[in-house]
Amino acid sequence: MALPELEQFLKDFRHATDENTLERLVLSKYQGNEVDLNRITVRPILIKGDLLLSFLYEYETNHVTKNLTLENAISFLENAIGENFKNAHLVTNDWEIQLSLSKKGKVLINKHRNKNNKSETANQQHLSHNKDKKRFVEQSRPYLRELGITDAQGDVIPSMSRKWKQINRFIEVLSNAIVNTGLADREQVHIADFGSGKAYLTFAVHDYLSAQLGVNTRVTGVELRQNLVDLCNQTANKLCLNGIQFEQGDVKHFAAKDINVMIALHACDTATDYAIHMGIRAGAEIIMCSPCCHKQIRPQLKSPSVLAPLLLHGIHLGQEAEMITDGLRALLLEANNYDTQVFEFISLEHTSKNKMILAQKRKTPRDNSLIFQQIDAIKSFYGIEQHCLEQLLKNQ
Repeated sequence: MALPELEQFLKDFRHATDENTLERLVLSKYQGNEVDLNRITVRPILIKGDLLLSFLYEYETNHVTKNLTLENAISFLENAIGENFKNAHLVTNDWEIQLSLSKKGKVLINKHRNKNNKSETANQQHLSHNKDKKRFVEQSRPYLRELGITDAQGDVIPSMSRKWKQINRFIEVLSNAIVNTGLADREQVHIADFGSGKAYLTFAVHDYLSAQLGVNTRVTGVELRQNLVDLCNQTANKLCLNGIQFEQGDVKHFAAKDINVMIALHACDTATDYAIHMGIRAGAEIIMCSPCCHKQIRPQLKSPSVLAPLLLHGIHLGQEAEMITDGLRALLLEANNYDTQVFEFISLEHTSKNKMILAQKRKTPRDNSLIFQQIDAIKSFYGIEQHCLEQLLKNQ
């Protein structure tokens, strides 16, 4: 279709891509031969430093993603717009351009300023940083809609806004760890997510590594509740996803082999210790835990008498037990050749279980004898006889 209106439309599309101002392109009113195809949404995506265009084919029952170079994308659009798709909606930082074809073949163009555009100064700042910006989670991803995070238009459902922020923050933390450990360069990466629940993060991890980073990814979600295991496997099948599966089980009995990333969020009490131990035993490059319910240490504590007036309050005793439990976990990870951080994963306004223990395996081992001395001194000071993770490591 060599119409001047289409040529100008494609020129605007190429310009938006070159200037990194493209937000999305939506092809609709499909009249081709593919059964159940509704529309295609095109967005820019960064894979291993290369800018590609992600084509999301939206069918009635499933979705398929294809990543194309700019030249291949232009070639596809030249043949598709006007032939199979009678409507194309281009959105950039500055413009919205609507192209449509009437039944008689007349081309209609409607171009106007993007109403959501910022001031000129703010927009220039955005553009100057946009080339370096990495998008961790795209709202258009099919799994988000299937899990009820976004609606049919790709907008976040208000009641799921907190979960949406948790997913973004989690992928941000994981992405930095993947860069630090070099996992993005591996031929295959195996991730185990214990207590996967409804699998919001499990699907997000799989999508980020496989679709955005282009890594051959295998993700195993482990969950005690069989109904959730069945539901998540059904969702994966519906989305035609390869490399993700869910199994019924728990962290104490799961046979861990060749795991690169071990995830255990909100594992209650000593379940976090079993998860960390499994990650260490499996030689995982990344261990991510969000612990809760610190019950084992609390009854053992024998704090100095000077602290007794403070610890009369149950909330303070609980906070002390939490600090000591997770502090010892971090030290035990350090002693087993992991660089470890303990930090606020996400604001308390979004979840009360907001602590993250992130451990990344050192490439070069070091002498850890001083750390073991520190652990013994802390245990002696507080009168602690047993710490689950320490015992597990001694018995392995």
